[in-house]
Amino acid sequence: MNKELLQRNTRYVVGNRKAAIIGAGFVGASIAYALAIRDVAREIVLVDINHEKTDGEAQDIRHGIPSMGTVDLYAGDYQDCADCDLIIVTAGRGRKAGESRLDLTNENIKIMHSVIDSIGKYYMRGVILIISNPVDIMTYKVTEWMGLADGMVFGSGCMLDSSRFVRSIADYLDLNTGVINGYVVGEHGDAQVPVWSHVTVGGIPIKEYCEDVKIEWNEEIKNSIAEHTRMMGSEIIKAKGKTQYGIATCVCNLADAILNQRPTITSVSSTLHGEHGVRDVALSVPSVVGPAGVQQRIREKWASEEYRGFFDAVEQMRRIMAVLQS
Repeated sequence: MNKELLQRNTRYVVGNRKAAIIGAGFVGASIAYALAIRDVAREIVLVDINHEKTDGEAQDIRHGIPSMGTVDLYAGDYQDCADCDLIIVTAGRGRKAGESRLDLTNENIKIMHSVIDSIGKYYMRGVILIISNPVDIMTYKVTEWMGLADGMVFGSGCMLDSSRFVRSIADYLDLNTGVINGYVVGEHGDAQVPVWSHVTVGGIPIKEYCEDVKIEWNEEIKNSIAEHTRMMGSEIIKAKGKTQYGIATCVCNLADAILNQRPTITSVSSTLHGEHGVRDVALSVPSVVGPAGVQQRIREKWASEEYRGFFDAVEQMRRIMAVLQS
């Protein structure tokens, strides 16, 4: 990446609110649909090797737009990425029942390399958001390949896990998710770490809240909620063969933060540069996401056991990266 382009991306300004979605499978099409009905983008281009299917997906979504939004949505090619403010990459094989996200590594890294080569031929601007699994490894490699300013490439990471975590807590407490604040860090996968030390209910620490309203709260309950959160993706895949809607709505919020310049704080994956004493791996930490992608990684204090879990995830990522076949 040349110096001029790097400097240009350091102070990024959104242009025409155009987004590209690479991969028009279940996840890519669901993201396009979510963006369209929420009217997040002004223009959306779907890109996939199967152009006929991609055109069908675009047409199907377009048919409902007159009463739902104003977006111009169509099937295109990689050259249409040149003037995008946001490029969302979903390409790759999805998980099968019984597989972990890391089982996809070698196969999907080859697909991702081909996709990024194709994007790179036309890339002029825009944040690159990685959805493809294993998202932490893909985020790290795309960051390396593209050579953009810090934060311009990031992954959805633990945003969906955090949403599932909050949902699980709300269900246990029999409350609306709107009053629960909590998040998951580390790997988007088995090495995810729920940050219990920062979970609040209406701004009150969860332990204090449960004591006040006489709801049972102990380590066994915490471990049960954490395990349920960790297994949700696998359970959905076992039941219906794929996951798509949860990640689509999460991406919608990220796209809104980028395209409509409404920064949000959420747990997403990006290459760390000393945060929590960690460098040269991509993992999720609470981050400010806005028009320039990850604009800041928040350095907050966690409990000692949460740090241990996070560092275990760091070591797991490093072991995988050391033997990665790319």
